[in-house]
Amino acid sequence: MSRVHHLEMIQSIIRRMAGNSFALKGWAVTLVSGIFALSSKDSDKTYFLVAYIPILVFWGLDAFYLRQERLFKALYDRVRAKDDETIDFDMNTSIPELQSEKTAYCNCILSKTEFWFYLPLALLSTAVVIITHIP
Repeated sequence: MSRVHHLEMIQSIIRRMAGNSFALKGWAVTLVSGIFALSSKDSDKTYFLVAYIPILVFWGLDAFYLRQERLFKALYDRVRAKDDETIDFDMNTSIPELQSEKTAYCNCILSKTEFWFYLPLALLSTAVVIITHIP
């Protein structure tokens, strides 16, 4: 019973990290589109560059939550393999056994889910800047 409870605790954290990631993606789109909606066609190009700030910030935050999610998934696998007698309800994800190439921050930034969401958002922002400022 104690292993199941520990796994449920870890699973709830994984679910929360995934929810945070989803919310960040929504906020990124909302802020970028809001910046473009508030700017006018006659405004300076540098004003449009402000749209890249939320893209970069949310990309970094989203990668952080993805890394945490991956670390807790690794912890889940570690706890799953333990006997009930050895369960200690440890939630520490900084132990060396959980660190891997997959849980590295750089790999999280360049993961498919992050890269193929934030790069098109940045390219779309670039396209909007170019289209709105063609003489």
